Amino acid sequence: MSDKHTFVLVHGGMCCGRWWRETADMLRAKGHEVYTPTLTGLGERAHLTGRKVNLTTHALDVANLVKWEELKDTVLVGHSYGGMVISAAAELIPEGTIRSIVYLDAMYLDDGECVFDAAPEFKDAVGDADEIPTPSPSMFGYDGAIAAYMERTGSPQPVETFAEKLKLTGARDRVPVKTFVLALNSGIPAFQDYYDRLKPDPSWRTETMDTRHNMMLEAPEETAAVLLRAAI
Repeated sequence: MSDKHTFVLVHGGMCCGRWWRETADMLRAKGHEVYTPTLTGLGERAHLTGRKVNLTTHALDVANLVKWEELKDTVLVGHSYGGMVISAAAELIPEGTIRSIVYLDAMYLDDGECVFDAAPEFKDAVGDADEIPTPSPSMFGYDGAIAAYMERTGSPQPVETFAEKLKLTGARDRVPVKTFVLALNSGIPAFQDYYDRLKPDPSWRTETMDTRHNMMLEAPEETAAVLLRAAI
């Protein structure tokens, strides 16, 4: 097996692929291939937003990247809401293409569940609007430079991406290497629940990071190291 890896890093909700920049640069400096797509309707692709954009759209963003870049032996990483995307994308990517799947303080929901089921506060915030507003960085415990960056690069979330329910047949479970990484200071109880659920399972690896939720902004070097361990 080559010691060089191909990473596809999927960002979370209300942000963009730019959030991976420092971590991606560190991985590339070590000779790895890294893709950081921005999902439809967010960031520089905000002009494509609307109720037509749903979880399936985002899964296709990732699956089509893998297809058209002809990626093989891929390390597929999802942060936060990105866990929903990689779960759905795994169903669309040919089996054997993903060698490692990583949930980085990410949603790990089951078939028939949606983000609004796990985080009803976002449903309360959106009402009848087409987009979910960006939350305050203080919600995640951030202030100062990181908070300012989050505010500059945050992006409203197309509402149907949180409303569409996952359709799973077990593709993610068949990926050879599976890792869940918990941010110890994220303050989001659901992620602790996912970690506790997966830790006893011998088919999963689990790690913790002494950071808040957005570890790629807070600790990019440590994030890169965690992803490299998950790739092996």
